Amino acid sequence: MPLLPQSEKEAGHSFPPDASAVRDQLKRLLAHPLFANSKRYPVFLAYTVEQTLLGNAGELKERTIGVEAFGREPNYDVNLDPVVRTTAAEVRKRLIQYFYNTDHFGELIVELSVGSYVPSFRDPTVSVNLESGSLVSQRNGATPQDSPTTESKSAEAALPPPVLTRHRWISIATLLLLALFAGFGMGRIQIPRKPSNLERFWEPVTAASGKVTYCLGQPIDAVDRERTTPNGMPLYGRLDVSDVITLARSIVPLVPKGGDFRVVSDSEIGYTQLREGPVVLIGAFDNVWTMRITQDLPFGFEYDSQVRRLVDRKSPEKRFWTLQWQVPYTKLAKDYAIIARIHDSVTGQPVIIIAGILGEGTEAASEVVFKPAYLDEMLKKAPKNWDQLNLEAVIETNVIEGHAGPPTVLAVETWR
Repeated sequence: MPLLPQSEKEAGHSFPPDASAVRDQLKRLLAHPLFANSKRYPVFLAYTVEQTLLGNAGELKERTIGVEAFGREPNYDVNLDPVVRTTAAEVRKRLIQYFYNTDHFGELIVELSVGSYVPSFRDPTVSVNLESGSLVSQRNGATPQDSPTTESKSAEAALPPPVLTRHRWISIATLLLLALFAGFGMGRIQIPRKPSNLERFWEPVTAASGKVTYCLGQPIDAVDRERTTPNGMPLYGRLDVSDVITLARSIVPLVPKGGDFRVVSDSEIGYTQLREGPVVLIGAFDNVWTMRITQDLPFGFEYDSQVRRLVDRKSPEKRFWTLQWQVPYTKLAKDYAIIARIHDSVTGQPVIIIAGILGEGTEAASEVVFKPAYLDEMLKKAPKNWDQLNLEAVIETNVIEGHAGPPTVLAVETWR
Protein backbone atom coordinates (compact mmCIF):
# COMPACT_ATOMS: atom_id res chain seq x y z
CA MET A 1 0.00 0.00 0.00
CA PRO A 2 1.53 3.35 -0.95
CA LEU A 3 2.42 5.83 1.76
CA LEU A 4 -0.08 8.67 1.77
CA PRO A 5 1.54 12.08 1.37
CA GLN A 6 2.15 14.33 4.36
CA SER A 7 3.18 17.93 4.42
CA GLU A 8 6.84 18.39 3.61
CA LYS A 9 7.48 19.74 7.09
CA GLU A 10 6.00 16.67 8.78
CA ALA A 11 7.59 14.18 6.46
CA GLY A 12 11.05 15.77 6.47
CA HIS A 13 11.58 14.95 2.79
CA SER A 14 10.04 15.48 -0.62
CA PHE A 15 9.61 11.84 -1.70
CA PRO A 16 8.46 9.50 1.10
CA PRO A 17 9.79 5.93 0.98
CA ASP A 18 7.48 3.09 0.03
CA ALA A 19 5.24 1.84 2.88
CA SER A 20 6.59 -1.70 2.58
CA ALA A 21 10.14 -0.41 3.07
CA VAL A 22 9.03 1.49 6.17
CA ARG A 23 7.38 -1.63 7.62
CA ASP A 24 10.51 -3.67 6.95
CA GLN A 25 12.59 -1.08 8.80
CA LEU A 26 10.05 -1.05 11.65
CA LYS A 27 10.57 -4.81 12.08
CA ARG A 28 14.34 -4.29 12.35
CA LEU A 29 13.86 -1.56 14.95
CA LEU A 30 11.45 -3.58 17.07
CA ALA A 31 13.85 -6.54 17.08
CA HIS A 32 16.75 -4.40 18.34
CA PRO A 33 17.50 -4.48 22.12
CA LEU A 34 16.86 -0.73 22.34
CA PHE A 35 13.19 -1.54 21.80
CA ALA A 36 12.78 -5.31 22.28
CA ASN A 37 13.67 -5.10 25.99
CA SER A 38 10.85 -2.67 26.72
CA LYS A 39 7.07 -2.99 26.78
CA ARG A 40 6.01 0.60 26.07
CA TYR A 41 8.54 1.72 23.45
CA PRO A 42 7.69 -0.92 20.79
CA VAL A 43 3.98 -0.27 21.29
CA PHE A 44 4.37 3.48 20.79
CA LEU A 45 6.68 3.13 17.78
CA ALA A 46 4.62 0.48 16.00
CA TYR A 47 1.34 2.32 16.59
CA THR A 48 2.53 5.74 15.41
CA VAL A 49 4.35 4.34 12.37
CA GLU A 50 1.35 2.28 11.27
CA GLN A 51 -1.13 5.12 11.77
CA THR A 52 1.13 7.43 9.74
CA LEU A 53 1.32 4.88 6.93
CA LEU A 54 -2.49 4.61 6.98
CA GLY A 55 -2.79 8.36 6.52
CA ASN A 56 -3.93 9.08 10.08
CA ALA A 57 -0.99 11.28 11.11
CA GLY A 58 -3.38 14.11 11.97
CA GLU A 59 -5.01 11.92 14.62
CA LEU A 60 -1.77 11.23 16.50
CA LYS A 61 -2.50 13.30 19.59
CA GLU A 62 -1.46 12.56 23.16
CA ARG A 63 -4.88 11.45 24.39
CA THR A 64 -5.60 9.35 21.30
CA ILE A 65 -2.32 7.46 21.66
CA GLY A 66 -2.89 6.99 25.39
CA VAL A 67 -6.32 5.48 24.79
CA GLU A 68 -5.68 3.39 21.68
CA ALA A 69 -2.05 2.31 22.24
CA PHE A 70 -1.79 2.17 26.04
CA GLY A 71 -5.36 1.27 26.99
CA ARG A 72 -6.11 4.37 29.06
CA GLU A 73 -9.69 5.49 29.72
CA PRO A 74 -10.97 8.11 27.24
CA ASN A 75 -11.20 10.77 29.97
CA TYR A 76 -7.88 10.04 31.69
CA ASP A 77 -5.82 12.99 32.99
CA VAL A 78 -2.80 13.41 30.70
CA ASN A 79 -1.08 15.63 33.28
CA LEU A 80 -1.26 13.04 36.05
CA ASP A 81 -0.40 10.21 33.65
CA PRO A 82 2.19 11.50 31.12
CA VAL A 83 2.85 8.03 29.68
CA VAL A 84 2.66 9.25 26.08
CA ARG A 85 5.02 12.21 26.55
CA THR A 86 7.63 10.26 28.49
CA THR A 87 7.48 7.31 26.09
CA ALA A 88 7.81 9.61 23.06
CA ALA A 89 10.88 11.27 24.60
CA GLU A 90 12.58 7.92 25.16
CA VAL A 91 11.62 6.57 21.73
CA ARG A 92 13.04 9.73 20.12
CA LYS A 93 16.35 9.27 21.92
CA ARG A 94 16.56 5.56 21.12
CA LEU A 95 15.88 6.14 17.43
CA ILE A 96 18.73 8.65 17.28
CA GLN A 97 20.99 6.29 19.20
CA TYR A 98 20.13 3.41 16.82
CA PHE A 99 20.87 5.34 13.63
CA TYR A 100 24.03 6.91 15.04
CA ASN A 101 25.57 3.41 15.19
CA THR A 102 27.62 2.76 12.05
CA ASP A 103 26.16 -0.75 11.89
CA HIS A 104 22.91 0.82 10.68
CA PHE A 105 24.28 3.25 8.12
CA GLY A 106 22.41 2.89 4.85
CA GLU A 107 19.14 1.79 6.48
CA LEU A 108 15.91 3.72 5.95
CA ILE A 109 15.75 6.34 8.72
CA VAL A 110 12.77 6.68 11.07
CA GLU A 111 12.70 9.91 13.07
CA LEU A 112 10.47 11.56 15.66
CA SER A 113 10.78 15.33 15.77
CA VAL A 114 10.76 17.18 19.09
CA GLY A 115 7.21 18.19 20.03
CA SER A 116 5.57 15.76 17.60
CA TYR A 117 4.11 12.26 17.79
CA VAL A 118 4.22 11.82 14.02
CA PRO A 119 7.22 9.78 12.81
CA SER A 120 8.92 10.74 9.56
CA PHE A 121 10.79 8.51 7.14
CA ARG A 122 13.61 9.29 4.76
CA ASP A 123 16.29 7.76 2.65
CA PRO A 124 19.68 7.93 4.44
CA THR A 125 21.22 9.88 1.55
CA VAL A 126 18.74 12.77 1.92
CA SER A 127 19.89 15.70 4.06
CA VAL A 128 17.54 16.98 6.74
CA ASN A 129 16.56 20.30 8.22
CA LEU A 130 18.70 20.97 11.30
CA GLU A 131 15.81 22.80 12.96
CA SER A 132 14.17 19.42 13.59
CA GLY A 133 17.09 18.38 15.78
CA SER A 134 17.74 15.35 13.57
CA LEU A 135 21.03 13.97 12.35
CA VAL A 136 22.43 15.50 9.20
CA SER A 137 23.48 13.36 6.26
CA GLN A 138 26.64 11.71 7.52
CA ARG A 139 25.57 8.33 6.17
CA ASN A 140 28.00 6.27 4.16
CA GLY A 141 30.81 8.62 5.14
CA ALA A 142 29.09 11.70 3.71
CA THR A 143 29.71 15.05 5.31
CA PRO A 144 27.48 18.11 5.06
CA GLN A 145 29.69 19.33 2.22
CA ASP A 146 28.91 16.15 0.31
CA SER A 147 25.16 16.75 0.42
CA PRO A 148 23.51 17.81 -2.87
CA THR A 149 22.11 21.07 -1.53
CA THR A 150 22.30 24.55 -2.94
CA GLU A 151 24.98 26.93 -1.73
CA SER A 152 22.46 29.12 0.04
CA LYS A 153 20.83 26.18 1.85
CA SER A 154 24.24 24.86 2.92
CA ALA A 155 25.14 28.24 4.35
CA GLU A 156 21.85 28.39 6.21
CA ALA A 157 22.25 24.89 7.59
CA ALA A 158 25.76 25.72 8.81
CA LEU A 159 24.46 28.48 11.07
CA PRO A 160 24.40 27.48 14.73
CA PRO A 161 21.02 27.16 16.41
CA PRO A 162 19.79 30.00 18.63
CA VAL A 163 21.61 29.91 21.93
CA LEU A 164 19.99 30.79 25.27
CA THR A 165 16.89 32.15 23.57
CA ARG A 166 14.23 29.91 25.13
CA HIS A 167 12.76 31.14 28.38
CA ARG A 168 14.04 28.19 30.37
CA TRP A 169 17.65 29.12 29.51
CA ILE A 170 17.56 32.87 30.15
CA SER A 171 18.15 32.77 33.89
CA ILE A 172 21.08 30.36 33.65
CA ALA A 173 23.37 33.38 33.28
CA THR A 174 22.52 34.45 36.85
CA LEU A 175 23.50 31.12 38.35
CA LEU A 176 26.64 30.90 36.22
CA LEU A 177 27.82 34.33 37.33
CA LEU A 178 27.28 33.43 40.98
CA ALA A 179 29.21 30.20 40.57
CA LEU A 180 32.05 31.88 38.68
CA PHE A 181 32.42 34.66 41.21
CA ALA A 182 32.39 32.10 44.01
CA GLY A 183 35.18 30.20 42.29
CA PHE A 184 37.36 33.25 41.71
CA GLY A 185 36.66 34.64 45.17
CA MET A 186 38.71 31.90 46.78
CA GLY A 187 41.92 33.55 45.63
CA ARG A 188 43.95 34.48 42.60
CA ILE A 189 44.71 31.71 40.14
CA GLN A 190 48.44 31.00 40.20
CA ILE A 191 49.67 29.63 36.88
CA PRO A 192 52.64 27.36 37.58
CA ARG A 193 55.60 27.18 35.22
CA LYS A 194 54.75 23.56 34.58
CA PRO A 195 51.10 23.03 33.61
CA SER A 196 49.05 21.43 36.36
CA ASN A 197 47.04 18.29 35.81
CA LEU A 198 43.91 20.43 35.83
CA GLU A 199 45.29 22.62 33.02
CA ARG A 200 46.42 19.56 31.07
CA PHE A 201 43.00 17.93 31.44
CA TRP A 202 41.14 20.97 30.09
CA GLU A 203 43.76 21.84 27.43
CA PRO A 204 41.63 20.52 24.49
CA VAL A 205 38.96 23.04 25.51
CA THR A 206 41.06 26.00 26.64
CA ALA A 207 43.42 25.82 23.63
CA ALA A 208 40.63 25.53 21.06
CA SER A 209 40.51 28.06 18.25
CA GLY A 210 36.85 27.29 17.54
CA LYS A 211 33.77 27.78 19.68
CA VAL A 212 33.35 25.36 22.59
CA THR A 213 29.92 23.77 22.88
CA TYR A 214 28.49 22.91 26.29
CA CYS A 215 25.58 20.54 25.75
CA LEU A 216 23.12 19.71 28.56
CA GLY A 217 20.28 17.21 28.61
CA GLN A 218 16.72 18.03 29.60
CA PRO A 219 14.90 15.75 32.06
CA ILE A 220 11.70 14.19 30.73
CA ASP A 221 8.50 14.63 32.72
CA ALA A 222 8.58 11.24 34.42
CA VAL A 223 12.10 11.78 35.68
CA ASP A 224 11.17 15.30 36.81
CA ARG A 225 8.36 13.97 38.97
CA GLU A 226 10.49 11.17 40.38
CA ARG A 227 13.33 13.52 41.25
CA THR A 228 11.26 16.23 42.89
CA THR A 229 9.09 13.95 45.00
CA PRO A 230 11.06 11.08 46.60
CA ASN A 231 14.50 12.71 46.44
CA GLY A 232 13.47 16.34 46.80
CA MET A 233 16.08 17.32 44.20
CA PRO A 234 15.23 20.74 42.72
CA LEU A 235 15.04 21.47 39.02
CA TYR A 236 16.18 24.78 37.54
CA GLY A 237 13.44 25.45 35.00
CA ARG A 238 13.72 22.36 32.79
CA LEU A 239 17.27 21.62 34.00
CA ASP A 240 18.59 19.66 36.94
CA VAL A 241 20.45 21.98 39.31
CA SER A 242 23.28 19.42 39.44
CA ASP A 243 23.75 19.84 35.68
CA VAL A 244 23.84 23.64 35.99
CA ILE A 245 26.44 23.41 38.79
CA THR A 246 28.48 21.10 36.57
CA LEU A 247 28.17 23.58 33.71
CA ALA A 248 29.48 26.42 35.87
CA ARG A 249 32.44 24.36 37.09
CA SER A 250 33.38 23.24 33.58
CA ILE A 251 33.33 26.79 32.20
CA VAL A 252 35.70 28.14 34.86
CA PRO A 253 38.91 26.78 33.17
CA LEU A 254 37.91 28.46 29.90
CA VAL A 255 37.21 31.94 31.30
CA PRO A 256 40.83 33.12 31.90
CA LYS A 257 41.62 32.23 28.27
CA GLY A 258 38.75 34.37 26.99
CA GLY A 259 37.46 31.42 24.96
CA ASP A 260 34.29 31.57 22.90
CA PHE A 261 31.54 29.17 23.96
CA ARG A 262 27.84 28.45 23.69
CA VAL A 263 25.41 26.58 25.94
CA VAL A 264 22.67 24.50 24.32
CA SER A 265 20.35 21.61 25.14
CA ASP A 266 20.83 18.26 23.42
CA SER A 267 17.73 18.88 21.28
CA GLU A 268 19.02 22.25 20.04
CA ILE A 269 22.20 21.11 18.33
CA GLY A 270 22.95 18.83 15.39
CA TYR A 271 25.91 16.91 14.07
CA THR A 272 27.14 19.84 11.96
CA GLN A 273 27.52 22.11 15.01
CA LEU A 274 29.30 19.39 16.98
CA ARG A 275 32.00 19.32 14.30
CA GLU A 276 32.80 23.01 14.78
CA GLY A 277 34.90 22.69 17.94
CA PRO A 278 35.39 20.92 21.28
CA VAL A 279 32.30 19.63 23.07
CA VAL A 280 31.54 19.24 26.78
CA LEU A 281 28.61 16.86 27.37
CA ILE A 282 26.80 17.07 30.71
CA GLY A 283 24.34 14.41 31.88
CA ALA A 284 23.72 10.87 30.62
CA PHE A 285 20.27 9.39 30.10
CA ASP A 286 18.67 12.78 29.44
CA ASN A 287 21.39 13.76 26.93
CA VAL A 288 21.17 11.91 23.60
CA TRP A 289 24.67 12.97 22.54
CA THR A 290 26.20 11.45 25.69
CA MET A 291 24.36 8.21 25.03
CA ARG A 292 25.50 8.10 21.41
CA ILE A 293 29.16 8.86 21.99
CA THR A 294 29.56 6.57 25.02
CA GLN A 295 27.90 3.57 23.38
CA ASP A 296 31.25 2.27 22.06
CA LEU A 297 33.49 3.36 24.96
CA PRO A 298 34.91 0.95 27.58
CA PHE A 299 32.50 2.37 30.19
CA GLY A 300 28.98 3.30 29.16
CA PHE A 301 25.34 3.61 30.14
CA GLU A 302 22.68 0.98 29.47
CA TYR A 303 19.07 0.14 30.21
CA ASP A 304 18.28 -3.28 31.62
CA SER A 305 14.59 -4.01 32.20
CA GLN A 306 13.98 -0.31 32.84
CA VAL A 307 16.94 -0.17 35.27
CA ARG A 308 19.58 2.41 34.41
CA ARG A 309 23.12 1.31 35.04
CA LEU A 310 26.77 1.94 34.22
CA VAL A 311 28.64 -0.98 32.60
CA ASP A 312 32.25 -2.02 32.09
CA ARG A 313 32.22 -3.46 28.57
CA LYS A 314 35.86 -4.60 28.71
CA SER A 315 35.51 -6.88 31.72
CA PRO A 316 34.90 -10.57 30.84
CA GLU A 317 31.86 -10.74 33.12
CA LYS A 318 30.58 -7.32 31.97
CA ARG A 319 30.82 -5.72 35.40
CA PHE A 320 28.21 -3.07 36.13
CA TRP A 321 27.24 -0.45 38.69
CA THR A 322 23.64 0.51 39.40
CA LEU A 323 21.89 2.93 41.73
CA GLN A 324 21.70 1.80 45.34
CA TRP A 325 18.70 2.82 47.44
CA GLN A 326 18.07 2.79 51.16
CA VAL A 327 14.98 0.95 52.32
CA PRO A 328 12.15 1.82 51.85
CA TYR A 329 13.33 3.19 48.48
CA THR A 330 12.98 6.82 49.42
CA LYS A 331 16.61 7.86 49.73
CA LEU A 332 19.32 7.34 47.15
CA ALA A 333 22.42 5.94 48.83
CA LYS A 334 24.93 5.72 45.96
CA ASP A 335 25.17 7.09 42.44
CA TYR A 336 27.77 6.49 39.72
CA ALA A 337 29.18 8.60 36.91
CA ILE A 338 31.56 8.65 33.97
CA ILE A 339 34.29 11.14 33.23
CA ALA A 340 35.69 10.88 29.71
CA ARG A 341 38.30 12.89 27.81
CA ILE A 342 38.42 11.55 24.27
CA HIS A 343 38.91 12.42 20.62
CA ASP A 344 35.62 11.45 18.98
CA SER A 345 36.26 9.82 15.61
CA VAL A 346 32.76 10.64 14.31
CA THR A 347 32.83 14.41 14.92
CA GLY A 348 36.63 14.69 14.67
CA GLN A 349 36.63 16.86 17.81
CA PRO A 350 37.82 16.52 21.41
CA VAL A 351 34.96 15.64 23.73
CA ILE A 352 34.78 15.83 27.51
CA ILE A 353 31.91 13.96 29.18
CA ILE A 354 30.71 14.54 32.75
CA ALA A 355 27.69 12.33 33.30
CA GLY A 356 26.06 10.47 36.18
CA ILE A 357 23.21 8.01 36.21
CA LEU A 358 21.33 10.74 38.10
CA GLY A 359 22.21 14.35 38.83
CA GLU A 360 24.05 13.53 42.05
CA GLY A 361 26.55 11.43 40.10
CA THR A 362 27.04 14.19 37.54
CA GLU A 363 27.72 16.74 40.27
CA ALA A 364 30.22 14.44 41.99
CA ALA A 365 32.05 13.86 38.70
CA SER A 366 32.24 17.62 38.12
CA GLU A 367 34.14 17.97 41.40
CA VAL A 368 36.84 15.66 40.06
CA VAL A 369 37.48 17.83 36.99
CA PHE A 370 37.15 21.08 38.99
CA LYS A 371 39.21 20.45 42.11
CA PRO A 372 42.92 19.62 41.62
CA ALA A 373 43.13 17.21 44.57
CA TYR A 374 40.37 14.96 43.24
CA LEU A 375 41.73 15.06 39.69
CA ASP A 376 45.25 14.21 40.84
CA GLU A 377 43.85 11.23 42.75
CA MET A 378 42.07 9.98 39.61
CA LEU A 379 45.17 10.36 37.45
CA LYS A 380 47.20 8.19 39.81
CA LYS A 381 45.39 5.29 38.16
CA ALA A 382 46.39 6.46 34.65
CA PRO A 383 49.75 6.28 32.81
CA LYS A 384 52.05 9.31 32.82
CA ASN A 385 51.22 10.17 29.22
CA TRP A 386 47.45 10.16 29.90
CA ASP A 387 47.05 13.55 28.21
CA GLN A 388 48.10 11.95 24.90
CA LEU A 389 45.51 9.16 25.23
CA ASN A 390 41.76 8.73 25.39
CA LEU A 391 40.78 8.48 29.04
CA GLU A 392 37.63 7.32 30.82
CA ALA A 393 36.90 6.85 34.52
CA VAL A 394 34.09 5.58 36.75
CA ILE A 395 33.15 7.70 39.77
CA GLU A 396 31.15 6.69 42.85
CA THR A 397 29.50 9.03 45.32
CA ASN A 398 27.49 8.58 48.51
CA VAL A 399 24.32 10.64 48.41
CA ILE A 400 23.31 12.26 51.68
CA GLU A 401 19.85 13.86 51.90
CA GLY A 402 19.78 14.49 48.16
CA HIS A 403 23.31 15.92 47.95
CA ALA A 404 26.39 14.30 46.42
CA GLY A 405 29.19 13.43 48.79
CA PRO A 406 32.91 13.35 47.97
CA PRO A 407 33.73 11.45 44.76
CA THR A 408 35.65 8.18 44.71
CA VAL A 409 37.42 6.88 41.59
CA LEU A 410 36.62 3.20 41.01
CA ALA A 411 38.25 2.51 37.62
CA VAL A 412 40.23 4.23 34.87
CA GLU A 413 40.80 3.12 31.26
CA THR A 414 43.09 4.68 28.64
CA TRP A 415 43.60 3.86 24.97
CA ARG A 416 44.85 5.36 21.72
